[in-house]
Amino acid sequence: MMGGALRGDPRDVVRRGIGVVLLVAATVVAAVSAAGLADADRLTTAVVTVLAGSAVTLGFAVGPPVTASVDPLDPRRFAVVGPEPRPLAAALALAGFLSVPVLVVLVLGASLAVAWGAQGASALASIASVVLGLTTCVLFARVSMALGALVQRPRQSRELMGVYLVAVLVIVVPVGVFLGSLEWRGAVPSQLASAAEVLAWTPVGASWGIAVAPSPGAAFGSLLVSLVTVVVLALAWFALVDRLLTTTPRPVAARERAGLGWFAILPGTPGGAVAARSLAYWLRDRRYIVNVVIVPVAAIVSTIPLLVAGVPFEVAVLLPVPIMALFFGWLPHNDLAYDSTALWMHIASGVRGASDRIGRLVPVILIGVPILAVTLPLAVVAHGRWAILPAMIGVCAALFLAGLGLSSISSVVAPYAVSRPGDSPFQQPQRSGSGGVVAQGLVMVGALLAALPSIWLTWRAVGGEAIDAMLALGVGIGAGLVVLVVGVALGAALFERRATRLMEFAEAT
Repeated sequence: MMGGALRGDPRDVVRRGIGVVLLVAATVVAAVSAAGLADADRLTTAVVTVLAGSAVTLGFAVGPPVTASVDPLDPRRFAVVGPEPRPLAAALALAGFLSVPVLVVLVLGASLAVAWGAQGASALASIASVVLGLTTCVLFARVSMALGALVQRPRQSRELMGVYLVAVLVIVVPVGVFLGSLEWRGAVPSQLASAAEVLAWTPVGASWGIAVAPSPGAAFGSLLVSLVTVVVLALAWFALVDRLLTTTPRPVAARERAGLGWFAILPGTPGGAVAARSLAYWLRDRRYIVNVVIVPVAAIVSTIPLLVAGVPFEVAVLLPVPIMALFFGWLPHNDLAYDSTALWMHIASGVRGASDRIGRLVPVILIGVPILAVTLPLAVVAHGRWAILPAMIGVCAALFLAGLGLSSISSVVAPYAVSRPGDSPFQQPQRSGSGGVVAQGLVMVGALLAALPSIWLTWRAVGGEAIDAMLALGVGIGAGLVVLVVGVALGAALFERRATRLMEFAEAT
């Protein structure tokens, strides 16, 4: 297959040849630079190794879906000869090592091993680091392509490219802000060293941290994480091969027709259909668009009185992002009311409550998470201490996730009339009771209560207690997930129980 890439149309062969030459040249330059780390100090070598290795491994994981790569070793291509899933999975995993990207990583890994050896790393640790790093990259690519084959996207659509662009922004912008805020004074910034230390304990960077670990304990920890990652990816690969060989792909002719939009992107399940319809509404209906636009504006404006009142800037600048997280979680608290008469499709077709509740949260998550991911690093940079970032993530996660969970209940229990489709978003109909006000208030108060422990820990972290930042991260994410799961489950049960009343409400408004 590698040789076949240099055959065919002469113009394609020329382009691929030029690409190979450029790749070889870039690989040689990178290999020389990697070997040159032998003259650097051990901390610099460790930081460069872990950060670069993590970036390469992450590229193997996310590259195939972003570039819409067609897997030449798709297991379904071998189905015509009736292979057994396990031997085929093992053979394809081994064949995955024979590719140009993997050979490039091998060359770079060998160059890094030279630098590690010059700085005292054992040969066994260097070999383990390179071998496990290559294995992790190959398995990530195999699993990523297999998942792409299951989803089966024969062509890139505008919606799918938008999702990929947002995903890239979520990763690139925070990393760029972080690197741009560092102060380089002839040595590796402490923040960058801390980031490399954290990555050395993650699946994408553990294998590259074995040979450059600062202590035997850290090396063993990275080795353990790397081995667990390889085992989990291998099991996932074997399971995916079995699934691909025993599953008949659905016809794609109907899905390739123009005009399906999000329905062609999301899974063909009840929850996927609800999510696709909700996304179409959120991105086209001006009532939803106005709500989304108002959230960042309201969050920024709310900090002005604090600054006027004398609150220090480094504290006030942290507030807009949690406020946005709270409002994004609050947005779907009355989502059913915006459906007007469309709700009857869900009820008449027998959509389960869980599918309805989860599908309606997809647009808010796809819109809210990127905005929070981009603005949070900016707020931390303005604050001046990157050590507060985990705590801020915990607070925002608690407010956002808890708000989504409580909104899943509120939109079923206490929907209230809103402006109808086509009306001005600022036009509010008359209401006969105060149920809408109470529902709005309860969702916000409940989200704040769920986030209260992480808020308190974050306040301590702002005062200098660095350990509280990590506690706030765990407590915030944990509390938010618990409220989200409970809220979706309870909202799903109430949706099925109150289906008739919800139908009457939708028809009446």
